[in-house]
Amino acid sequence: MPNREFNAWLSGFRDSIADYRYYIDFEKVHRNAGSIKVELNILNSLIGAKNIKEDFKTLIKKYPEVLKCIPLLLAVRAHELYCQDENGGYLYRFNFGKQRSNSSVDYERYGYFMEHTGLFDLLENHIINNLVDYVTGVETGLDSNGRKNRGGHLMEDLVERFIKKAGFVRDETYFKEMYIHQMTANWGIDLSAISNQGKMEKRFDFVIKTPGMIYGIETNFYGSGGSKLNETARSYKTLALETDTIDGFTFVWFTDGKGWTSARNNLEETFDVMEHLYNIKDLEDGILTKVLR
Repeated sequence: MPNREFNAWLSGFRDSIADYRYYIDFEKVHRNAGSIKVELNILNSLIGAKNIKEDFKTLIKKYPEVLKCIPLLLAVRAHELYCQDENGGYLYRFNFGKQRSNSSVDYERYGYFMEHTGLFDLLENHIINNLVDYVTGVETGLDSNGRKNRGGHLMEDLVERFIKKAGFVRDETYFKEMYIHQMTANWGIDLSAISNQGKMEKRFDFVIKTPGMIYGIETNFYGSGGSKLNETARSYKTLALETDTIDGFTFVWFTDGKGWTSARNNLEETFDVMEHLYNIKDLEDGILTKVLR
């Protein structure tokens, strides 16, 4: 590889790699809302009720299964919720899963819960008109929390597409999420230098096996800054130096994202000592076919 200039390389980093499915998984949203559609339509009978406390108690006595919907109306994914009493003392546990008790005390407490969380007001005063539509909105909001997980896989998916494009075949010449003990078992390579003599179990996002080399690959993308970037750069610098001592093994790191601007100094230190540190532009320019042999 010709000498590369860090600033020019960093200037090619991208703001985002989000695809169209990154923002909301509507298939999951509709699936979750649809799974309790019947129960939500039963609860719809409470909208605009004049005597909502008594109507609610009558409803859950006849249809106790509607209780499982209640946490989601508060945008909570749980079957058990806890609330302190008015004096901050006794902690009451509400079970919205399968009901085993038919005592009037339970129904009174659930009614109390509905009133004091504001759910009765939501239903009684026509603030909403349909709980199925409401829950679809809640599910959409909750799914936005899944963007972090989806974002974490975007760079992996992108790199994997380039690995396949370079001609490598999954589970034959490249492997996903492989531990170092698996590499040792498969190919007899001594990786004790990066496993603290077997005490640490490192996993690589991808491993590529060619006739002459094993490549351990890490991938990540940082759209925003933070202390984690400095830690990542330092740990990968250490890993690169450790793997330099291992015959038949090469560490490769693909990273990108404008978040690195705030941690450029630590990234540059790693760039200076790590031969195989690349960004998305490098992938597009065919780096895999140039260096992985």
